[in-house]
Amino acid sequence: MTKSKFLKVKSPDSDYTVVIFDKCDTVVKDPVTGSTIALPTGGKAKILGEILEELE
Repeated sequence: MTKSKFLKVKSPDSDYTVVIFDKCDTVVKDPVTGSTIALPTGGKAKILGEILEELE
């Protein structure tokens, strides 16, 4: 059984970072540039930003 994680993700267009659940069910956007950081897929989120670390 895979364990869900929280991820620290950096926006693809700025230095904005956010902590998100790896199975997010809403679109996560960068409030500075408006670029999309993560998209829900019904399972694991599609991460468009850079994953900086996995949190326990």
